Amino acid sequence: MTYPNILVFVDFPTDDVDAANDFYSKVFNWEIEERIPGIFHRIVPGQNFKLDDGSQGPTGNLHMGISKAANTRPHPNPEPPEPTTLSTGGRSTRAWILVSDDDSFERILDTAESLGATVLWRNHFWTEFGGANASFIDPWGNQINLWQHLEGVEVDEETHQVIGEALIPDGWTIE
Repeated sequence: MTYPNILVFVDFPTDDVDAANDFYSKVFNWEIEERIPGIFHRIVPGQNFKLDDGSQGPTGNLHMGISKAANTRPHPNPEPPEPTTLSTGGRSTRAWILVSDDDSFERILDTAESLGATVLWRNHFWTEFGGANASFIDPWGNQINLWQHLEGVEVDEETHQVIGEALIPDGWTIE
């Protein structure tokens, strides 16, 4: 069997790269590198994926990008490729972000909302993968889903199903 193809990168399209840079650096505390001013910035979340014992492993967190919808690069022609507008009124990029233990859904959602995002939901638990989640649409139409495992919830490593009964906080929705 051949080695599988691997996800390398995901871009968040925007019509204002500098504003998106400011948004994502404040919402997620990410370091963002201005690679091609006004056209493309690279998101470098920093540090490494954690091992089971909580220490950092050898693999760095994945990088992402912020790209100007009107001129996405790379492209072999000097003129930008179509489409050159943001997706409106339908689905677009949907990214899942694992929230660190020293951050919270509330801080992220409140910051995102104060910077122009629309909160879609808070405090939901998905039994399919045993995780707490919340979601917002950024000012450019990209859906960001937040994910976190709740303390005390045990999940089968193979099926990702919750083992036993999960103690979900009062007021949360469960699916």
